[in-house]
Amino acid sequence: MANDREVLREIWDGRVPVCFQLDSSEVNGLQAPDPYYLMVPRLSYFPLVTDKVRRHFQRYIHPDKHDAEMWVDFNGQPLKWHYPIGVLFDLHIPEISLPWCLTIHFDKFPEAELLHCSSREAVESYFMSCIKEADVLKHRSQVVSNMQKKDHNQLWLGLQNDKFDQFWAVNRKLMEVGSDETFKYIPFRLYQGDEPFIQRLVKPVTEEGQRKTLFQFLQEIYAENASKVKVTTHGVEPPSDTPLQWMSEHLSYPDNFLHLCVAF
Repeated sequence: MANDREVLREIWDGRVPVCFQLDSSEVNGLQAPDPYYLMVPRLSYFPLVTDKVRRHFQRYIHPDKHDAEMWVDFNGQPLKWHYPIGVLFDLHIPEISLPWCLTIHFDKFPEAELLHCSSREAVESYFMSCIKEADVLKHRSQVVSNMQKKDHNQLWLGLQNDKFDQFWAVNRKLMEVGSDETFKYIPFRLYQGDEPFIQRLVKPVTEEGQRKTLFQFLQEIYAENASKVKVTTHGVEPPSDTPLQWMSEHLSYPDNFLHLCVAF
């Protein structure tokens, strides 16, 4: 089980400074609103942290749009709400200067690029489906299937309310390992630019039973190009000899997936 509590806490406390600005074409009136600044958790999702942003800008848009779905873009690229904020940030690191300046929209929802998010319940549903998928990979679904509804609620509320102890009191069960001290497969998603993420069945040990390193994992995915790959997660580049099992236990996002942004 994940036991380097200081690492878990550091990951949990990761924040990104964001400057939200309303799209100038959507300002209804003569006076444009001031930007809205927030320190947002890397591990969260934009729909969970932007209630105040919505209220701030709502006064400046046309009344017909007050109930419209709000969406966010960076440099004209709509940001997927179902990607954790830290993943979205790491994907765009080369283009970002702090604070991260994002544009808020209430109009012209990009149907072809974004999923709709009508409420926090939509985020909860997506988050819990990821938790269950990760447990299928790690434990053949044995942990989640034995959890009670209150455990599911505690995971969700811990994430939603940014409560480390509340979340990890339950999540530690999802990080427990069997007699061989590894998961069956490593839940991960690899991101590169705007391409769909890569997800495959990868075991945390080699055929010889040795713990697989990050570099060996990259060799499995990228073959001879593995040495050219730069991996970023939580804003850092893990050493290539980091054990994949350790990464899964300590560097996974709350949805229990390793989210790795790659560049060549």
